[in-house]
Amino acid sequence: MNTQQFGGTIPCSPVHELLANAVARYPGVSALDFMGKCTSYAELGRLVERAAAGFQRMGVQKGTRVALCLPNTPYYVISYYAILRAGGVVVNLSPLYVERELRHFLKDSSARIAVTLDLAELYGKFAPIVADGSLDHLVVGSMLGILPPLKRCGFWLTRRKTLATIPADSRHVAFNTLVRSGDAPRAVPCDVARDLAVLQYTGGTTGIPKAAMLSHANVSANSEQLRRRLPEIAPGSGMLTLVPLFHVFAMTVALNLSVLLGLKIILLPRYDKELLRKTLKRTRPLFFPGVPTIYASINEAAAKETWELSSIRYCVSGAAPLPEAIRRQFEAISNCHLVEGYGLSEASPVVACNPFGAVRAGSIGLAVEDTIVEIRALDNPHRIATPGEHGEVCVRGPQVMLGYLNRPDETEKVFIDGALRTGDVGYKDQDGYIFLVDRIKDMIISGGYNVYPRMVEEALYKHPAVSEAVVIGIADARRGQVPKAYVKLREGATTTEEALQTFLADYLSPVERPKTIEFRDTLPKTVVGKLERKGLVAEHQEGVQTASGLSLERK
Repeated sequence: MNTQQFGGTIPCSPVHELLANAVARYPGVSALDFMGKCTSYAELGRLVERAAAGFQRMGVQKGTRVALCLPNTPYYVISYYAILRAGGVVVNLSPLYVERELRHFLKDSSARIAVTLDLAELYGKFAPIVADGSLDHLVVGSMLGILPPLKRCGFWLTRRKTLATIPADSRHVAFNTLVRSGDAPRAVPCDVARDLAVLQYTGGTTGIPKAAMLSHANVSANSEQLRRRLPEIAPGSGMLTLVPLFHVFAMTVALNLSVLLGLKIILLPRYDKELLRKTLKRTRPLFFPGVPTIYASINEAAAKETWELSSIRYCVSGAAPLPEAIRRQFEAISNCHLVEGYGLSEASPVVACNPFGAVRAGSIGLAVEDTIVEIRALDNPHRIATPGEHGEVCVRGPQVMLGYLNRPDETEKVFIDGALRTGDVGYKDQDGYIFLVDRIKDMIISGGYNVYPRMVEEALYKHPAVSEAVVIGIADARRGQVPKAYVKLREGATTTEEALQTFLADYLSPVERPKTIEFRDTLPKTVVGKLERKGLVAEHQEGVQTASGLSLERK
């Protein structure tokens, strides 16, 4: 393996060599399980080699950007490693993007080749992009081609109208054509420290979408850093993969980490409670990374019906803060270790994680190996804060990105003294455990006091009737800003705003308590299931503007 080390103990290698190594070590082990159809590491390796040769025939060479717009299917895994093996760069795109967004990201990344599925809802967004010449080639995978026989028949009988008819022209390439037998792919030299592996779009700390440039060293190092935080796990153990692979959290924790360890990646293409319940029973996974809303959903469902959770031993929660109440309840019903980790796209993404068996409540854990987390004072970012003092979390390590694509000004802003600025407020205790308080941009300044939405949400989650909670800051004539809470109750539970306010009085100071609490049947979420403040902030502001500039909140 072409491995290098950069100023620490973590080895870095071309990302596709993680798979080559797994194929050599675990050829007969199941690498993928998609709806019951399994693929061994040997077969996965053969498919990746063929696909890499196919991409090279299509014109992919060193540095060529290829977009992946796919749900969790074998096509994503094969294409991901094949693009890298061919010398290309993976551009991760969400299948939920609309045509306008896809056009923007394809142009911004310079991707002229994309991979998607023949589902009408996906292909329909690419059809006009291909037709006007904005893409040179669109590789299209067949949904029927990856299903086991019985499910293939069922899909054809009940859902064949959801499939698109793909034109037979040179711009459209069937995935089966891509992986046809032929010459082995050409070897492409890889400078792991400088060559890009992935362009990962993120709002970063400003909310403006831009591509974090992740090198082969960044991505491979982060997988190894997380592996060193884990106990020994036997090859072939199941990794249930519900978080979408185009999201950087799943790309590292569910995909590259699994390949590094020789695990079986159990792919679920979407969140469906009954499908998840049946898959847990059928596959009995050992590892189940997720986001807090997934664990909360299982907690609620398991109170009413039987869920087979006994096989699960290790869960890492990421992408959003994990409320302590959710963690404790999930551990109680599953008898697993659920630990909170922390990261961001600009760090490939894992920065810190609680050690299994040594969780510190409310903490995102300890920095992963070869990573330095600095807390920089809010009043002077060039000063390192003392233990316990709040400041901006800043990061150094082999997983930190090269910068933002085509945005040198934004790259300059996000680094200070060589450290990555995360935009998060936090502190360290005497043992080095890191505690996040909130996003700097989400912090509410009420009457001169700092109020952190995360702390208010944690208090709300302590109430037994609360299923989900989001807190935002709204304008207030007297205090400048005050907190407002949006709450979804558990199914069948009831409470009132007055009762919740009384409950919160035991946990929050008067300035921290929400001025108003609004109950909702649903709360907005991102594609990975993370509760989203942005939409609620925009909705509130629109409501205020509609009221002729007069605030609708109580004064």
